[in-house]
Amino acid sequence: MTVYRKLILGSAASLLAIGAAQAADLPVKAKAVEYVRICSLYGAGFFYIPGTDTCIKLGGYLRVDTTFNGGAHGAPAWNGDLGQQNRFRDYFVSRSRMALTVDTRTATEYGVVRTFGQGDFQFQNFGSTNPGLAVGSQSGLNNALLSTAGGGYVAVEFLFIQFAGFTFGKSASAYASPWQGTPGNINSNLLGGHVTDTGVNNIQYTAEFGNGVSGSIGLDEPNVWGRTVVYNLSIPSAIGANGTGSNAYGGVHAPDIVGRIRVDQAWGLFQISGAAHLVNASYNTLGAGSVPNNLSEISGHPDDKWGGSVMAALQIKNLPTGKGDDIKIDATYAKGHTKNVIGTSGGSPSFAMFSGSGFGYQSVGFGATTDAVYVPGAAGTGGLRLTTAWGIRGAFNHNWDPYWSTSVFGGYSSIRYDGGANDNINGLGTSTAKGAYCAAFRVSHPGQAVVGNQVGNYTCNPDLNVSQLGVITRWTPVKNLTFSAEVQWFHLDQKMSGSSVFTASAPKPNALYEFKDQDTVLLQVRAQRNF
Repeated sequence: MTVYRKLILGSAASLLAIGAAQAADLPVKAKAVEYVRICSLYGAGFFYIPGTDTCIKLGGYLRVDTTFNGGAHGAPAWNGDLGQQNRFRDYFVSRSRMALTVDTRTATEYGVVRTFGQGDFQFQNFGSTNPGLAVGSQSGLNNALLSTAGGGYVAVEFLFIQFAGFTFGKSASAYASPWQGTPGNINSNLLGGHVTDTGVNNIQYTAEFGNGVSGSIGLDEPNVWGRTVVYNLSIPSAIGANGTGSNAYGGVHAPDIVGRIRVDQAWGLFQISGAAHLVNASYNTLGAGSVPNNLSEISGHPDDKWGGSVMAALQIKNLPTGKGDDIKIDATYAKGHTKNVIGTSGGSPSFAMFSGSGFGYQSVGFGATTDAVYVPGAAGTGGLRLTTAWGIRGAFNHNWDPYWSTSVFGGYSSIRYDGGANDNINGLGTSTAKGAYCAAFRVSHPGQAVVGNQVGNYTCNPDLNVSQLGVITRWTPVKNLTFSAEVQWFHLDQKMSGSSVFTASAPKPNALYEFKDQDTVLLQVRAQRNF
């Protein structure tokens, strides 16, 4: 009996073990896998973020630029070591960049909610080994200083949210044209108009009226993109060796108020833009370099003044010269808003260019870019004197075939200071911008012809014109891969005449310099792969 009982129990245990092993082999219901789905609502490249109704698109480009006799992004040799043409200048400079963009869109009952951001992973040459000019022109830490072996940096371009017609964040100004500073060229140093091609902090609203007509209004933060400089011409060494002074702007007191009306049609587009810009100085009494002192606050300040600018932009498509050919052009007038004429993707340049001379050590051309100048006091300028500027730029773009294209581009800009060089030369009565500037310029540049029968070696006039003309040819052997070569000529038409013995910025000597118009030419080559 005991034997049978052990046999039955052993058989039962065996059956349970077999059953358990078979149960372990039974298939378990797997969790559903969320596959990536294509989102066709907003064009090619979008897909749904798994588990959401938000579509996302990743993109960008990789770009390599090399510029000969110019800055890393095609800036002409118009100041600094390049303008001096000294031994510290780089004969060529290169920059490598990878831009990554993230674009998300979600359909809601209020319309599409969009976010967009772009980061640039970048490495470039520093561009100067001259300690004197490098510190003075770069004003402390500059991103390019990180161009060490294995270095580089990340720059931020656009970062914005769009919702129900509103845009919040770092985006192109509502004032801007679609092409901004690049109607046909590859660099953003074509002067003559507005540039916010990497975004400005702003709030704007766009309304679509139908038939291609739209209107936008916005508030732009002006500190980066809206200002040049204000000169207090009463301070010690107000105008230095290069014809420029230190910045006496006050803090940001008001946003730039901007807007546009645009018509987009099959034939092209037409746009009118306007901007209001507050010009405000810091104090009447400042030390050298516009540094405040203990008398600054009690010295008062000139009254703030509103300036601004207007722009007209035109694009003409469907030209008979070829498929895809077009003309882009814009023209701008500004008062106290010179950044919207002398506009680049960085700061607005002032000009200091040297070359050969027929009788002096060398020739030189100066050009100061300002929003306003002032001299406090009864014999001063009577407050801020706003600078006048105007410019025009454009390009003709031609496609030879699907692989080759060429653009011819150019620009012309003008800066004007009111009054005459001899206004208030003896300190009696209210001076003008030109009279105040020339009085300060004379301190560091002796020999100015002043008044009456006095004879000097030069006549002073800070007005200037700049001209640019260039051509670019592109080759696209395969889709989204383009090789470009651009040549640009730059001309500085300065209005001073004669000569002066003065101490130019080192390494230049104290010598006789002839005031003369200046020219320079650059070559920029680029390889770019979009993805």
